[in-house]
Amino acid sequence: MKYLHTMVRVTDIDKSLDFYCTQLGLRELRRWDDESGRYTLVFLAAPGDETACIELTHNWDPEEYGEGRNFGHLAYQVEDIYATCKRLQDHGITINRPPRDGRMAFVRSPDNISVELLQAGSPKEPAEPWVSMPNTGHW
Repeated sequence: MKYLHTMVRVTDIDKSLDFYCTQLGLRELRRWDDESGRYTLVFLAAPGDETACIELTHNWDPEEYGEGRNFGHLAYQVEDIYATCKRLQDHGITINRPPRDGRMAFVRSPDNISVELLQAGSPKEPAEPWVSMPNTGHW
């Protein structure tokens, strides 16, 4: 058995690609538009780790998906949790669970998919402004 991908439905493919690629740093591996099925599939992965993909599914006919808290979350390891959160914050992304412990943070995609960010290796020393930053919403 081999892990292939995790699929999430998205409502705005451009906003989602901006979040996952431009802000989060994933890269697009492949894309498939299905005219008869009226959907687009876009496969993304972290640079250098193309075996663990996320599949963005964009149905062309609008649908309400709800928040889907039973989905859980996507998780990505990052080299510097503070720099990653700062970069996301600078681009208008809310840090729902700040990395107060120097190890873990949560953000949400434009479609409210929870994304967990985990510090590579040992946690960083707790530092401001993250230590004092409250949670925002839920993740």
